[in-house]
This record gives sequence, C-alpha cells and structure tokens, in this order.
Amino acid sequence: MSTHYPKRRSLVKRRRKFGFRARMKTKAGRKLINRKRRVGRSVNVRSNF
Repeated sequence: MSTHYPKRRSLVKRRRKFGFRARMKTKAGRKLINRKRRVGRSVNVRSNF
C-alpha cells in the first residue's frame, strides 16, 4: 500500500487564476480587492505560495 502524494500545483497557473491581475480583470474581483482594502489589508503585495 502506497501513501497518497499531493498534487503539485503550478505557480504560474495559480497566479493566473487567483492573482492580483486576475482579480482586477473582473468587476467582482475589483469589488473584492476594494473590500479587503477597506478592512485594512494590503492586497497588492506579492505573496509566495
């Protein structure tokens, strides 16, 4: 019996899907970013995942 190996996520694909520029493309994404900014979160900081 072998152990389960987790999926290797591509950083490029992840950034394209959830990144800052992907959020800015849609109206809902911009709304989300503004909501987070209002709370006081810094959203345009590069995150290492």
